[in-house]
This record gives sequence, C-alpha cells and structure tokens, in this order.
Amino acid sequence: MHDAGELILFRDTENGFLSRLAQLRAACGADVSFQTKMDTPQKACQLRLQCVSDYTALIRDILETSEKRGFSGNLWQTCLTGILIYNENAYSRACEIRGAVDGGINQAALHDVRILMEYFRYDFTDVEERLGVSLYSLIRDYVQTDDDRRLYSRRVRDRIQTLSGRLSAAETPEEFKADLDSFYHDFGCGKFGLHKAFRVIHREGETQCQIVPITNIAHIRLDDLVGYEIQKKKLRENTEAFLEGRQANNCLLFGDAGTGKSSSIRAILNEYYDRGLRIIEVYRHQFKDLVDIIAQIKNRNYRFIIYMDDLSFEENETDYKYLKAVIEGGMEKRPDNVLIYATSNRRHLVRETYGDKEGDIRQDMHTSDTVQEKLSLSLRFGVTIYFGAPVKTEYDGIVLGLARRAGIDMPQDELLRRAGSWELSHGGRSGRCAQQFIDYLLSAEE
Repeated sequence: MHDAGELILFRDTENGFLSRLAQLRAACGADVSFQTKMDTPQKACQLRLQCVSDYTALIRDILETSEKRGFSGNLWQTCLTGILIYNENAYSRACEIRGAVDGGINQAALHDVRILMEYFRYDFTDVEERLGVSLYSLIRDYVQTDDDRRLYSRRVRDRIQTLSGRLSAAETPEEFKADLDSFYHDFGCGKFGLHKAFRVIHREGETQCQIVPITNIAHIRLDDLVGYEIQKKKLRENTEAFLEGRQANNCLLFGDAGTGKSSSIRAILNEYYDRGLRIIEVYRHQFKDLVDIIAQIKNRNYRFIIYMDDLSFEENETDYKYLKAVIEGGMEKRPDNVLIYATSNRRHLVRETYGDKEGDIRQDMHTSDTVQEKLSLSLRFGVTIYFGAPVKTEYDGIVLGLARRAGIDMPQDELLRRAGSWELSHGGRSGRCAQQFIDYLLSAEE
C-alpha cells in the first residue's frame, strides 16, 4: 500500500486521516510482528498499546466528523470523499472551469487517484489483526439518526454521500477520476464549490484574512417575500445580468427598517446559488480586508456578491473611504465576477448635517466639497432600490399572505384588527412586524 506522502496534488486536510492511517500501519508493523520490530517483549507491548490508542482515536474522529455532517454507510469512504471534494489544487480548479483536463496535470491526477483508490478500498484488516481489536465494523455500515436539524449542511452531506457511492462503484482509476472530473465541473471544489455564503475572519497574528463558510442559512426565496414586487423585479434583473456576464451595477437597498432588505439579499442567494452565485458577508470593521478578499476570489469560476448589511457612517467616521476605493476609483479594476450589494436605512449612507450645506466660516471654507464627499459613496451604487414602509392596504395584504402560508384559520376581520393593534405597539407597519405578529399567533396556538 502506498504512503499518503506520495500524493502530488491532494493534501490530507480532513483531520489528517490518510497520514494518520499510514503512520499507524508503519508503527504497528502491518507487514511484520511487534516482536520482530522490538528488542524486548516489554517494548513490543508498549508499542502495541500506543497503536491501539492511535487507532481508537482515528475511529473516534471519523465517528465525530460523520455525526457532525450526518454521514451514513461506510464512514471511512465518505470521509475520504470529503477530503477529495474540499481539496483545492491545480487539477480540481481546472476541472471546475473546464471539466476533464488533458496534459501533465491529468497524469499527475491519475497518479494520485491510484493511491487514493487503495485507501478508499482499505478495510483495516491488517491493522486489526496485528492489534487484536475490531473497530472497523463500527464505521463500515453506520446508521445515522433521523434528526437533520443539527447537521453541518444537509445539501453538502447529500452531495458527499452521492459521490462516495459513485467512487465505491468505480472499477478502475480512470473511472474513479472521471467521477471526480464530473463532480468538480458540476459543483466546483473546495469551500466555494459546496457552500453558498461566507464570512470573513482575521485571526490575530495572521497577515491574510480567511473566508469561511456560513452553514446555517434561512432557505427563503424571493417568492416567499410578500409584496414589494417592483423592488424584487429590479433586484432580480440586476443579479441575472451579473450571472449572465452582462453589465451589472453595485446595488444599494435602502429604506425603512423591517421592510425586507436583508431578506431579499438572502433570497437571491438561494434563488441563484445553482447558477454559481456566492455571497461573502463583510462587516464595516473589515473594509481594510476588501482588497485581500477580492484577491482570493477574482480568479474563481463563481460570481461573488460582497454583502454589507445595515451600512451607514457617522460624519466623523472615515472607514467608508476604503469602500469607495474598492467599488470604483482605485487603480486596479474590480474583477468582473465581483459586485457589491449593501442595505441601509439611509439613502446617502454618510450622515449629513445642515452645517454641511449652510457652511461655517470657522470650520469649512468649501461646503460644496464636503457635501460631494459625503454623497460620493452612495453615488457609486448604480442601482438603488427603495423599500418603504407599507401603507395600510399593503400591510394588510402582507398579513393575509403570511397567515395563509402559515395555515392560520381566523376570520379576516378579526385577523386584520389584531394585526392593526399589534403594529401600533411594535414599531409601526413593516414586513418584519407582520411576521412577528404571525409568529405570535402560531406560538399562542401551540
């Protein structure tokens, strides 16, 4: 059996499962007895105990990973499939863009696939015979619980399980590799291939920020949002133009609180994920990382929306200048696969005062320049969509639509009367207020 260190392209990233198995086989002497490897029975016994401990830890980590991600069946094969899917290398990225590839990279991939197939079909027999234990049976035909609520991601789980079944049926390295080629081309590789949304973290001491998946996302779609049809149509048109490679604009959704601005952004992600859309959520304190973020995504085969929620600045804050440079105005052109979508309660984003326009000889000699500077950020959004608080008839329509969808059986007059009373004491009419009212009714029924 080959050593995992002979792999050229694929790195062992999933808890080091491949390298740990290789080290375990070498340590416990899969090809020779403990007594042959050691000078004394005491040393042989110590080695055996250490190998048993290492093997138990390996099985435990496979079980932990599988429970977290909801795997069933042969957990060893499924965990290795996870390694293959999440691994980003020259071969997987090329397949992501073009499908099956030729040339030297293809031969390097076949070299790795031959080794990976050995590990994929490994049944731990030689290790367990040497150690006198029987643990592989615990992970060979594993039955997962039916509770999906705590899973890492059901969609990711299902794709890994499906590919694992196809790989286990492959009879030759060429067939094994063909299945990988197809998967990478259809779904992509690594975190961007499998996940929809991401956030940015910057660990202390690291020079580069990290883009990490967000795994718990509300599965809302635009059609689930009652009302605001004109706004949703405008958002759809700009997003579809972006996905089709046509000219599209950065987009600002502004207006009253609770009117569905943020929900609309989440909805378009679910709507267009299968067409290659990904969203990276960036907070205001992370604007200095924007250049780094774009550098990490500009050459990927996806369309990225950098999403900024509740964007606004006080007049003494200057972080918006980083954003201005990235959106438009810097020396480096923004990549064609990146747009910026933002939501805000303010149309002009940066707080203005009457003093900005009236001027004060003791503070500002060029008041028009001050006004233009504060407007310059919002003007960089080519599409602006206003979400206003609904009038009573619109609010009533939202309440009725949400109640119908929730299966609430109540006379319409009573429902609207109670909804009116609710909004008076809960911040006024809005989609959020209507949803909170429906949630209240559902909780009272329970």
